[in-house]
Amino acid sequence: MSFSGKYIIIAVAALCVHAQPKDRARIVISKALSKLDGGHLKVNLVEVRYGPGEASPPHSHPCAVIGYVVEGAIRTQVKGEPETTYKAGESFYEAPNGVHLVSANASSTQPAKLVAYLICDHDAPLSVAVPESKTEGGK
Repeated sequence: MSFSGKYIIIAVAALCVHAQPKDRARIVISKALSKLDGGHLKVNLVEVRYGPGEASPPHSHPCAVIGYVVEGAIRTQVKGEPETTYKAGESFYEAPNGVHLVSANASSTQPAKLVAYLICDHDAPLSVAVPESKTEGGK
């Protein structure tokens, strides 16, 4: 191999090392799911945007949900659990049919956005309104 050929190989190897950032991919959440009927699986990816101070009324999701906050911060509380605030870059899991007592933008001045990944094994609406009687006793 000629002298210049050695430098080309070294230069290409150096470029390959720098072109592969170690933080390109990361596991954001890993959660075992309850048994699903594999014959009817359906996945929905939903973008949810809240303006400053906005919130959703109490509701539930018939399917498992994995949420990832893209922008701002989201306050959430599922019945029987403490209220939690998730910031951009954080994720959470919600079991099917949990009653959302709180689902809101944590800021009164900045917007918030999350991506919800819903995993279903049956035909169901993405979100269901919850009667007021089921929202009592949340904390």
